[in-house]
Amino acid sequence: MARSVLLRHLGLAVLGLVVVVLVLESTSAFRNAQFATMAYLGIAAGGLTVLTGLNGQLSLGHGALMAIGAYTTALLLQDQQLPLVAVLLVASAVTTLIGAVIGVAAARLHGPYIAGATLALAVAVPGVALYFNDQLGGEQGLNVFVPDVPGWFADAVYFLSAQDVSGSKYVAYVGWLSLIVTFVLLANLSRSRVGRTWRAVRDDEVAAEIAGIPLGRARVLAFVVSAACAGLGGAVMALTVRITAPSGFTLTLSLSLLTAVVLGGLGSLTGALLGAALLTFLPQLVTSLGLDVGLSDLQSAQLAPLVYGLTLALVILLAPAGIVGSVRARWRRQQERATHDYDLPTTTAPPSPARTPGDEPGGDK
Repeated sequence: MARSVLLRHLGLAVLGLVVVVLVLESTSAFRNAQFATMAYLGIAAGGLTVLTGLNGQLSLGHGALMAIGAYTTALLLQDQQLPLVAVLLVASAVTTLIGAVIGVAAARLHGPYIAGATLALAVAVPGVALYFNDQLGGEQGLNVFVPDVPGWFADAVYFLSAQDVSGSKYVAYVGWLSLIVTFVLLANLSRSRVGRTWRAVRDDEVAAEIAGIPLGRARVLAFVVSAACAGLGGAVMALTVRITAPSGFTLTLSLSLLTAVVLGGLGSLTGALLGAALLTFLPQLVTSLGLDVGLSDLQSAQLAPLVYGLTLALVILLAPAGIVGSVRARWRRQQERATHDYDLPTTTAPPSPARTPGDEPGGDK
């Protein structure tokens, strides 16, 4: 069973990689940058949907965890001595360690108190860059030096597409490769015993504790996994934006990640990816439409958050389980209805034999 699940996830990963290559090789540099943005938002949203959707912990501080990964990446790339893969792994590891400390404290809290604690984290972490002005650049932040495209990577892409690899395309490839690997790991983890433990704690803490599940350990592990994803997302964000500054990691980023997860569907990695896509492309699409109908640049920019908010409100009202969750629920109901109709008896009862006058009650014998 576990082997078949892993093979299915690996097959989907290979299919996703083929789609990524086709899309990135057929779009402009601007679109490549947008797809890189979607990648780092998808990575962070995937970790958040594990924490909130599978384990039931509401976090408002994932933007701060992304800041930790982004600043770690910026500092490591200043010397440009480590390979990019090592930089991404170190950034994730540093964020994981800090997330473990926060997770141990958050495991003692319940309900809105967890949200309040992580909200304090989201407010406090950007101020650290202002306090350590000399090391972290203060308000101006740190410039991120993106490494040159490796020769073997450029040759591989040229062999597949007969096109050269630009800097923005290289970052988009790094982001999507990171996302695919992350989603494969999260998908297998959610289908494993650990994932079932998270769901049990989310659904009924009392029953889970009676069953012998250590609640604190399950909560801490979920927070650590989610923090690692946020750190990796922050690292890819630093490469995409090419600067890390406190203004990029405000509370708005944390709330945007949460809305992306709610829009797509809590507990669904597909929903997290869909939410990241909406978060990336919907504001730019609305702004372009506003300019086309004659609005000014400022009015078009202000129209984007309004439409995004209305979209979120409509999804909550019409599809409380999120887009993916509602589609799956409807498909499941249709399957159950079809199965029920198939199981209904289709034969009619045989006709009763004809009675003779002597067989009738009270008739002649």
